[in-house]
Amino acid sequence: MQEKDDPRETPAYTLLEAARYLRLPTATLRSWVVGRPYPRASGVAHFQPLIRPPSRQPPNLSFLNLIEAHVLRSLRTEHGVSLKSLRKALSYAERHLDIERLLLNKQLCTEAGKVFLEQYGKLIELSASGQLAMRKVFEEHLKRLEWGELQFPIRLYPFLSSSSNSTARPIAIDSQIAFGRPIIVRKGVSTQAIADRIDAGETVNELALDYDLKPLEIEEAVLYERAA
Repeated sequence: MQEKDDPRETPAYTLLEAARYLRLPTATLRSWVVGRPYPRASGVAHFQPLIRPPSRQPPNLSFLNLIEAHVLRSLRTEHGVSLKSLRKALSYAERHLDIERLLLNKQLCTEAGKVFLEQYGKLIELSASGQLAMRKVFEEHLKRLEWGELQFPIRLYPFLSSSSNSTARPIAIDSQIAFGRPIIVRKGVSTQAIADRIDAGETVNELALDYDLKPLEIEEAVLYERAA
């Protein structure tokens, strides 16, 4: 259980910022945070959100919300996310595995995570091979999280682009560094500051000398900030 003044629970990211950091379409993230309408024979109904931000007007996300969205992204990467099916699977985890907020729990890395994936696979009628593929994608996303002593995430290593194939982790998001903005891990330098200086006309080699970084690290920061 996080303390009341835990910085990981503080509103820190707009929907646009969070979507950019996670390489998600803003509309997709909005549907997870705000919900979305869907047609029914009797009119229009509304899917309830899967992520509950600490601030609803506007819907600004916390660091832990960012983690939840990162985990949900793993299911979206290879398979369309059904809010209804995901809600059922998470409810199953709470009722039968006795785990609240499973998307933030290190038990995702254990048997509990496997049971959750199997339940979700059944709900969307995924084949055995499809479930195996989904599990591999899920595992790759979990590798991007660093867990604290209380078994909750304390750091996220986002993907450099929309692809989840890369195993590199040069960039991190940590709620206690740079106000939760992305940084170059080795020196704690903001990726936005790097990109801004490159846009102002400075060279990769100049910045590498200034920050005592490798040119490749500067390039990775720019790639992360400017990736579509």
